[in-house]
Amino acid sequence: MEISIHSSFLPQTDPEASLAFWRDVMGFEVRNDVGYNGLRWITIGPPGQPGTNIVLYPPQANPGVTEQEQSTIAEMMAKGTFGKIVLATTDVNATFEKLQAAGAEVVQEPMDQPYGLRDCAFRDPAGNDLRIQERK
Repeated sequence: MEISIHSSFLPQTDPEASLAFWRDVMGFEVRNDVGYNGLRWITIGPPGQPGTNIVLYPPQANPGVTEQEQSTIAEMMAKGTFGKIVLATTDVNATFEKLQAAGAEVVQEPMDQPYGLRDCAFRDPAGNDLRIQERK
């Protein structure tokens, strides 16, 4: 039996801003863009990797979340402590320079970590924490 990760979910509060960031700054492909009741779910992924997807979803779409919980989620998103994803690249310095030049919000410049990785971090327009580490 083989199991792979097909989709991960990150919240978005402004679909156009999230789309512009992930498509135009990160260079990801748009694979699906679904609207329902005034909300949008946008599926994106890295070019050449059709089996790896991120779904940018509206956090208020979950009917099991109370208004108080939605408020807490919104506060956490604003602080950058709710959504997180770790991406990998073969050259973290070049990736950092490209994303910084494109206007991405820098959280951490490239640095060697004591656990053997070199990484950097950005935030997307919804406040999600994007860590990018260099594959060795």
